[in-house]
Amino acid sequence: MAARRCSSAAGLLILCSLSALVVADSRQTAQAGDQRVPTTVDSPPTAERTGEQLAAEPTWEATEAEQAILEETDSGEHDAAAPEISVPASAPQPRDDFQEELVIRPLHSGDIYGSFQFRTLWETDFMRGDKVSHYRLFPKSLGQVISKFSDSVKDVDGMWKELTNVLSGIFCASLNFIDSTNTVQPSASFKPLGIGNVTDHRFLRYATLPREIVCTENLTPWKKLLPCASKAGLAVLLKSEKLFHSSFHSQAVHIRPVCQDLECKTTSWELRQTLNVVFDLHTSGQSKREWSLFKMFSRTLTEACPLASSSKIYIDITDNPQGEQFELTPATPLLSQAVVMGDRRTFSVYDLTQESTFGTVRSLNLLIRWKSSNGDMLRPLLHAERYVAGYGLQTGEIHTLMYNNHPYRSFPVLLLDSVPWYLRLYIHTLTVSSKGKDNTPSYIHYQPSKDRVRPHLLEMLVQLPPNSVTEVTVQFERALLKWTEYTPDPNHGFYVGSSVISSLVPSIVAMDVNSSLERPLFSNFFPCKEESSYFVRIYTEPLLVNLPTPDFSMPYNVICLTCTVVAVGYGSLYNLLTRSFQIEEPSPGLAKRIANIIRKMRGVPPL
Repeated sequence: MAARRCSSAAGLLILCSLSALVVADSRQTAQAGDQRVPTTVDSPPTAERTGEQLAAEPTWEATEAEQAILEETDSGEHDAAAPEISVPASAPQPRDDFQEELVIRPLHSGDIYGSFQFRTLWETDFMRGDKVSHYRLFPKSLGQVISKFSDSVKDVDGMWKELTNVLSGIFCASLNFIDSTNTVQPSASFKPLGIGNVTDHRFLRYATLPREIVCTENLTPWKKLLPCASKAGLAVLLKSEKLFHSSFHSQAVHIRPVCQDLECKTTSWELRQTLNVVFDLHTSGQSKREWSLFKMFSRTLTEACPLASSSKIYIDITDNPQGEQFELTPATPLLSQAVVMGDRRTFSVYDLTQESTFGTVRSLNLLIRWKSSNGDMLRPLLHAERYVAGYGLQTGEIHTLMYNNHPYRSFPVLLLDSVPWYLRLYIHTLTVSSKGKDNTPSYIHYQPSKDRVRPHLLEMLVQLPPNSVTEVTVQFERALLKWTEYTPDPNHGFYVGSSVISSLVPSIVAMDVNSSLERPLFSNFFPCKEESSYFVRIYTEPLLVNLPTPDFSMPYNVICLTCTVVAVGYGSLYNLLTRSFQIEEPSPGLAKRIANIIRKMRGVPPL
C-alpha cells in the first residue's frame, strides 16, 4: 500500500474464502512465514560469578518446549528419592488465549517503525456446526459471522454481498460498496493460510476499494474487538491523532483455523489483528533524532492487559549489537532471536506481565536516542512499483516493475492485476521483459471485463532472474462513462487497485513450520514449507488515471440560459393570458371638480 500523510492510501481491502473464511486488509506488506525462534538457555552460574556480573549479562528468552525439557531433566534426577504425592485434579483450563506484542524497529533514516500484533486463539470448531453461546475473549460479532458463513454455500455471489454488508457494519467501513464491478475470482493467488490450505476457488472472492482510506471511524470498532479494548495493555497507545499523523499506517484483520497441537488433533480459530505505522522524523517536528513511547503515542504503559497470557515489547537491536548506533533506555537483560523475512534478528524484550519492567514509578516509557547518523538503507530482496505512461486521454500503458535484488538466485513470483472495466486492456500488447530480453510467463490466466459488470483479471507466474528488474507492460484504452457515473470530483481522477505479488523468496536461514512452539507473533503468520525460502506478499501503490471528462460547466450554462429564456418568454405569455383589463376614465382636474360641486349645490347638472 502506498503511504499517505494521514493514513494508508491503498484503502480498505477485504479477502474472503467462504470455505476457510479469511478476511484481510489495506493495503500492507505481508510478514514472513512460520519460523522457529532459536533461543539459548544459559548454563547455571558458577560460584565464582558475582551478583553484579550476573545482572550485567543478557539472558535469552526460552521457549515453553525448552523449559519443559529442563524441568523434566531436573525432576528426573530426584525421582528416585522423591516420595509420591497425590495431586488433586486441577480446574479445567480456559479454551481461549490472548497475546499482544509491539515490535519497534529504528530505521537508519531516523524514522521508526512500529507493529502491533494481537492474537486471540479459541479452541472451537465452527465448521462442524458447534453451537456457541458464551464468548470470553473472542469477539462475539466475528464469532457469529464465522458461524453463519461456515455453512454450505449455494449462492456464492449473494453470500459475498451479504458478508461485505455485515463486515461494513462491524468495522464502520465502506465495504458495502463492494459489488461485481470490483470483485474478481482468483485462480492461483490468495491460497488460504489456515489448515485448509487447498481451497475450491469457486468460493474465493477478492475485492479492493482503492479510493477508501482508513480513518478514525474504522480504528474505533477495530479496537473494540480486543478483550481489553483500549483500556489496558498495548492498545492504550493506539491514539488516532498520533497514528493518522504518521507517514504510513495500515491495519488488518485475519481469521483462520489453525492446529492446536503437533498432531493437529484439535483445531482452533485464530483472530489476528495487526496495525503497522511508520513515524517520520521530519513530520513529527522533532529537532533531534530521539524517540520515545510518549513522543510516538502520547502515552506511556502502566500495565499489561489482565486477560493476556503474554504481553511483550520487542526492540530490534540487530544493527546495534554494541550500542554504537543508538541508546536504549531503560535497558533490559532479556534478549530474543527470531527469523523475520528470511533474516535472523535480535530483539530486546520487555515483558509487561512482570512488575519489575515498570520500575518504581509504575510507568514504562522506552527511549531511543540515536548516537550516529551513519548507516546504509537496506533494500529488500523483492519489491515492486507501478505507474501509468502515455499521453492524452484516449490510450495509455500500465507498467509494473518487479525487482529481484538477490545476487545469484532467481525465483518465481505470482502477479495478480485487477483492472476496472473502464480501462479496456489490449491483452495482445502484454509484454514481460527482464534484462532487455523477453521473459515468457509459465502460467497466464486472463478473464476479460464486461462493461459495468466485472473488472479485468490477469494472473501470471513469472521467473525473476537474479539481480534484475522485470517489467510487465500492457496498453489500454480509456472508456467514456455516462454522465451519471462520474464522481463528484471527476477531474481528480479514478483509482485503480494495487497489484498483488506473492512469492517464496530465498532465505539464508532455515525455518521451522512447527507453529506450536512459543515465538513472537510477528514472526509466524505466513506458513512456509521450504526451509530455504519464506513466503511474502506485497502490494504496489494504487494508480490514479484520468478519464475523458466532459465539461460539466456547459450543462450549468445551458441550464442557466434555458431557465432565463423560459422565465422571460413563458412568464410574459402567462402574464398576458391571465391578466384582466379594465377601462378607466381619466380623473377630472381640480377646477372641474370645484365647478361640479358648485353646480351640484345649485341643482345644475355637472359638466
